[in-house]
Amino acid sequence: MFRAVRAACLAAALVVGSGAAHAADQWITPTQDELKMTSFPKAPGASAIILNYDELTEDALHMESHYVRIKILNEEGLKHADIELFQNRESGGWAYTVDDVQARTIHPDGTVIPFTGKPYQKVIVKNKEHQHTAKVITLPDVTVGSIIEIRYKGRWDDNWYTLPRWSVQEDLYIVKSHYVWKPTTRELLSSDGKTNSRISWTPILPKGTELKQTQLPGVNGNNGQIIFELNANDVSALVEEDYMPPMKSNSYRVMFYYLSYRSADEFWQNEGKNWSKRVDKFAEASAAVHAFTTEVTTGAATQEEKLKKIYAAVMLMDNTDFTRTRTESEEKANGLKTAKTADDILTRKRGSGDDLTKLFLAMARAAGMKAYGMAVVRRDDRIFLPSWLDLVQLDDLIAIVVVDGKEQFFDPGMKYVPYGHLDWKHTYAGGIRQTDQGVKVAELPGESYKYSQVQRVADLKLDETGKATGVGVFTFMGAPAVRWRQRATRTDETELNRDLKDAVEAMLPSGMEAEVTKIEQLYDYEKPLKVSLKVGGPVGATTSKRMILPGDIYESRAKAAFPHEKRELPVYFNYEVWERDAVRYVLPAGMKVESAPATAQDKILESMLYDISSQQVTNTITVRRNLARNGLIYPVTDYPTIRTFYNKLQAKDQENVVLQPAPAATTSAASN
Repeated sequence: MFRAVRAACLAAALVVGSGAAHAADQWITPTQDELKMTSFPKAPGASAIILNYDELTEDALHMESHYVRIKILNEEGLKHADIELFQNRESGGWAYTVDDVQARTIHPDGTVIPFTGKPYQKVIVKNKEHQHTAKVITLPDVTVGSIIEIRYKGRWDDNWYTLPRWSVQEDLYIVKSHYVWKPTTRELLSSDGKTNSRISWTPILPKGTELKQTQLPGVNGNNGQIIFELNANDVSALVEEDYMPPMKSNSYRVMFYYLSYRSADEFWQNEGKNWSKRVDKFAEASAAVHAFTTEVTTGAATQEEKLKKIYAAVMLMDNTDFTRTRTESEEKANGLKTAKTADDILTRKRGSGDDLTKLFLAMARAAGMKAYGMAVVRRDDRIFLPSWLDLVQLDDLIAIVVVDGKEQFFDPGMKYVPYGHLDWKHTYAGGIRQTDQGVKVAELPGESYKYSQVQRVADLKLDETGKATGVGVFTFMGAPAVRWRQRATRTDETELNRDLKDAVEAMLPSGMEAEVTKIEQLYDYEKPLKVSLKVGGPVGATTSKRMILPGDIYESRAKAAFPHEKRELPVYFNYEVWERDAVRYVLPAGMKVESAPATAQDKILESMLYDISSQQVTNTITVRRNLARNGLIYPVTDYPTIRTFYNKLQAKDQENVVLQPAPAATTSAASN
């Protein structure tokens, strides 16, 4: 609630004006009910609630003011006494600063303790491009039952304007909130020289909450002040649930922007056209690109073979999204200017993910194939909203190439994604794409569960005390393999081995240890990633008559996926996946299997399948488990079915293998 975050900014002439007094320029006197409050029925168990939040943005003053009152309800809520007010300054001249910070604490008996200190300046990021800082304060003498209040002003430079982003829903329940924006009456120019005088907005609001727009009477033929106002009452706190859609796509909010278009279709077609021109200019198939493409594709007879060679050549280049972006001064020291074309990327043999994707497009076109760019969101961050008319929501560039008459999708900007596949964050992601008829809104396809697999194997030898020694082998394919390979790019061998070790030990029964012994095909992204480990330690519990072992050691410590009976948000998985386990125990001498997980199978919603079985051969028993999920998003109405399915499979996963001593062999003497 206290973050001052930069929104889109537009350059304009200096504006001099005055604004009306803010409604919260005076402290609010708490009621007796507020002072005595120890809990809040509408937010059971809440650590704190926001009693009031007020935000006013006045373009004429290049200023926004904030006011907030928070009631502390328990010990956990005391953390809200520490407040960070974020500021930002960028090399292009835009700056947002915080000043006029005032705060106070009110005890349940009505005693008022003002904040008299000075905010502490905290540096978060500082480089040549931007400086991100925060003013930090700690309110005095805050106890359970206190009301804390803070008000402050955020300011930006006189030759800049900013657009409000009203976050109507926060981590705490909000009893009352009030938002006002008074836009400038001046004509504004965007960075490309366009006039942006028409305001538009995308509201995502609770039912019954409306944004109001009014205009005051004009003077001397001038247009009067436009005022946008929103009152929201009783807004529940943001819900955080396991397997939930991205938070940015769930919260109530209003996003403003300036437009020179009259409809969403007109916006995406026109802004998309400008975006497409920029992509094509960068991805021009120049003479250098043609020469490099010819060299790379030597010996390839078909379009498919050529494109595979092109993809491999681009993947070999340094992707600075995963390593390190060179500063402007470093590039100048090497005689290099800012990269603006595919030729520049060829010269450097490195670039950002988007730059490498543009080079891939240029090379595909140089090879005589139709190739299109597509700008998409990252699905781990947000879901594409066509009604939000702002290119800022589009994060990454994808390549679409027509191979032998059929469109295929490629992700050369994401390190180690196999040929012909997409990083999971881009599957089903929406955005805009180039076509022969222009630019249109589109959505990327997904992947089959067979693409992303995790195979976990264990071969363990037991002793009579329940300890095991043996090997574990993990095989990763698709999205899980990409994740570990990208992790390896950002670290060294020692840290990667430790991360793998920690990940495996978190699955194993308590006390068991793992040690990575071999990693195969770590950087060969077209093949499965294979990790071998030495594992050992206590795995079974022993009694005087039995030894009890987990059926699947990799699921022995798994927590319930969906423990809550009710759910508010859809179930949202990152990607389709197929998990395949095989755990083999070599039994101690003199032991036999008394019981083992019985064969079971379950299938729901035509997209989730689970099975488990066990098989005994001489002195060994092997437990096999499969879980396949071929869906991503499930509505809340499917939650009871999904929860029941997972409860059943997790109960089966916890079934044990029980051993008991084998009966002693008996012999009989033959009599003559």
